[in-house]
This record gives sequence, C-alpha cells and structure tokens, in this order.
Amino acid sequence: MSSGQSLGNQVASQLPFLRRYARALTGSQTAGDAHVRALLEAALRDADQRAALGEGRVGLYRAFTRLWATRGQTDNKQAAAAAAGEHEAGAQARLAAIATTARQALLLTTLEEFSAAQAGEILGLSADEIAALVAEAIAEIEREQATSVLIIEDEPLISMQLEDLVAGLGHKIFGTAATRSQAIELMDEAVPGLVLADIQLADGSSGLDAVDDILAIASVPVIFITAYPERLLTGDRPEPTYLVTKPFQEATVRAAISQALFFGSSRPL
Repeated sequence: MSSGQSLGNQVASQLPFLRRYARALTGSQTAGDAHVRALLEAALRDADQRAALGEGRVGLYRAFTRLWATRGQTDNKQAAAAAAGEHEAGAQARLAAIATTARQALLLTTLEEFSAAQAGEILGLSADEIAALVAEAIAEIEREQATSVLIIEDEPLISMQLEDLVAGLGHKIFGTAATRSQAIELMDEAVPGLVLADIQLADGSSGLDAVDDILAIASVPVIFITAYPERLLTGDRPEPTYLVTKPFQEATVRAAISQALFFGSSRPL
C-alpha cells in the first residue's frame, strides 16, 4: 500500500472484499461482519495490529486469519444457534464437514484470487500445502447433490461459457435468460436449485431486481457474476455472499458454485 495514503483509507479500499471473504467463510453476513468488526476494534487498541493492517492486502488478510483462529470456532457455534433461517443454520452446522484451513485456502485462491504463494503467506503454509488443501476442499464440497441452475446473463458468449461450466460440474441447465422478464417466465412451473446472475441485462433491466423477484417466490442460493462489484459491496443493503468479478476465471465460478450449494442446501443434516 502507498505510504502516502492513510491507514484508514488503505483498509477502507480493501474492506468490501474482506467482508465478502468473511461472509463466504462463515456462511453468514452477520457472523462475517462481526469478525471484520472485531479486527478493526483490535487494531484501534493495539499498535502491532495496526501495523499488520498496513502491510498491504496480504497483511490485512493475515491479520484477519489470526483473529479467526482465536475466535472463529466459538463464534460459529453461536452463529448457528442464532441463525435466522434454515439455510443459514444448515450452513453453520455443515462447516465442520470441511477443515477450517482447507476452506480458507479454497476461498483465498478462488474467491479472493490470491496466488497459492500469497495464500500460503496468509495461512503460514507453503504453496504446495495450499494446493493440496484446495483440492481437499473442492472434493468434499462436490459430494453435494447435483442441481439445476438458472443463468441470467445477456452476453451470449458468457452465457454459453457458463452453461458449459455448469454442465461440466454435473448440474442441469434450468434455463437461460437475458432479461428480468425472461427470468421470471422460467419460474412459472418450477424453481431452480441455484441462480447465476449478471447485474446489467440486455433491455436495461436489472439482475438485482430479477433475483429479488425470484427470492420472493422461493429461497434459492444466488451467485452474482458482474463487472461492477462495487454496486453490490456498499454496505447499504444485504450483500451477496457470492460475488464473482468479470472477467472471471472458471475455477473461481466453480468454487463459488460449490460453496453456494454447500451453504445454501436445505437438505436434512
């Protein structure tokens, strides 16, 4: 980070992404934000913690990891007890199925797009150890049942790329829509198990509104795939746990799908 930039501004520029990571790690916006808040409060009290936050993006995530290691498991149990709905409660209960470090390695290298070496620096491991942990996490998550996926995307090439990716993971294509109205029409007779949605659609309609319409009908895991992540990572409204930035890597989308199905499943434990 630039030495000419205040620590507050340095951290603020990365805060939306750290909150995204914390939400994906915990499966809950409330629990994730609580961990981020605890980190910032610790930095106010402790000079060493403030220094760690000023060491760039890797340093910020490393400081968060240290805090998570000391309070994460206890807070997960509390979050499970206080979960507002069956999806969040199920997510918290399933966290034990994947070792904490493997889950962190997966999210750091896919959702947050750190290199294996950077993720290793954050977690105190080698790049080879990170690669092994990521493979372990994906194998565990992909044991979930296949589902049907609705793709809301107005760019034909990207839509076809997502269709191929989804099918390659063993899921069925529920349908594809380029506008809000097309998405709702597809919901007339059935409900998908997962939604992949862009924000800006072909006729000027909003993928956000399309998702709101869908969630009014049924509780479905949603992944936003957009070139405009700043429109969602504002703190002004409930933010998506899964947000992939365009141009995306297929590995990132694959990991997001696996995580969303893992956390979004309402199957009995």
